[in-house]
Amino acid sequence: MSDQLNTGSHDLPFSDALAAFMTTGWEESETTHAPLPLAAYTAKRRAALAQRFPGERLVIPSGTLKVRSNDSDYRFRTHSAFSYLTAGREPDDVLVIAPDGHATLFTRPRSPRSADGAAGQEFFRDRRYGEFWVGARPTLAEAETLYQIECAPIGRLSEALTGPARVLRGVDDSVDARVTPHEGDGELAAFLSETRLVKDEWEVAELQHAVDASVRGFEDVVRALPQALAHPRGERYVEGVFGLRARLEGNATGYETIAASGAHACVLHWIRNDGRLNRDELLLLDAGVETDELYTADITRTLPLSGRFSPVQRQVYELVYAAQEAGIAALRPGARFRDFHRAAMAVIAEGLREWGVLPHADGDLHRRYTLCSSGHMLGLDVHDCAKARASAYLDGVLEAGQVLTVEPGLYLQPDDLTLPPELRGIGVRIEDDLVITEHGARLMSSGLPRHPDEIESWMAALSG
Repeated sequence: MSDQLNTGSHDLPFSDALAAFMTTGWEESETTHAPLPLAAYTAKRRAALAQRFPGERLVIPSGTLKVRSNDSDYRFRTHSAFSYLTAGREPDDVLVIAPDGHATLFTRPRSPRSADGAAGQEFFRDRRYGEFWVGARPTLAEAETLYQIECAPIGRLSEALTGPARVLRGVDDSVDARVTPHEGDGELAAFLSETRLVKDEWEVAELQHAVDASVRGFEDVVRALPQALAHPRGERYVEGVFGLRARLEGNATGYETIAASGAHACVLHWIRNDGRLNRDELLLLDAGVETDELYTADITRTLPLSGRFSPVQRQVYELVYAAQEAGIAALRPGARFRDFHRAAMAVIAEGLREWGVLPHADGDLHRRYTLCSSGHMLGLDVHDCAKARASAYLDGVLEAGQVLTVEPGLYLQPDDLTLPPELRGIGVRIEDDLVITEHGARLMSSGLPRHPDEIESWMAALSG
């Protein structure tokens, strides 16, 4: 913990008299909190981690503040592994599991209001950490109650880092620099991803909450389409409408919203969202609410801005819909993870052959028109468990409790001369969130219609 205050270039100077005055006359601010409901789950997760690496010291940082511009930071979000193990929300915290399995959360405690020097002025002068600037942090006692874990001031972290340790690296440079790299650091990162592959009942419920809030966000967007169509930046209007729902019901969006109209839908990760909406075109909206506990939905709908699909739009949409139906039908415990993608792509390839776009449905030539995989794990990260070994994830088998997306798409580029002119510039993706059950899969996002007839009826009903 540095004694240097984070002040701005335009801050006014403080006289000694004012500084002394600021550190007196404050009421006791510590309050009583109940343990977080999540604390019972995080304790089990830490125990499982210690059991996986017995007799070893494990270090998992929460992450650091990131500069957006000059002295302005991005809104902080804890690293997903740290959140999974602690439910903590503060920057610069570090979880250390000692070789005997005992866990300690090293945290920056609430600023004192009576100390000497910079420490005593932090609460009113420090723009990054000061309570008057960014809000109060928990005291050590409050943090212990909230998270049900022993807490210690971050200034004592060095005492806990004596000897070899596995570190979740790339999260906090200052922590990385304190501990010699361990040949097992990568194994720790992999396990922290793999242990999240199967969700417990609390996580599934949290993801359902994220999905349900996202459904309401999509409904908001459809109701707002008349205003968005009239705005020169209609895509951004759509983004803003969904973002309002995400902030009202959760922490934020779980990733940058893709609001892609017309040919912009052929850009898989279009997040500029600066285009106008055209009533004769489609809108591809890929968006998800992230809950306060940082679990995110990930849903895509492709909507006719006129309220009705044109014949060629319906042609493309129905092929993607058939592919998604095939992918969903392939989900069950024991199936290979890649099976649902293969099932969806078989439908896409055959459809392209029937259209005359491809000479045959064999091989991988269909990927020119649908570059990405048809789905991924979902949870604390939109692309969850990304550090898991291929044998456990991409080449693994599905298990009950896993949550994933099924999202085939067709992206028919506007300048692709292999396509007939009427197909060029159309992008369609249909994406839903599903949880693997004992006998198949449950469609968590069933609150949003998928079939083109249902899409049209749904849009008409919301438009009044």
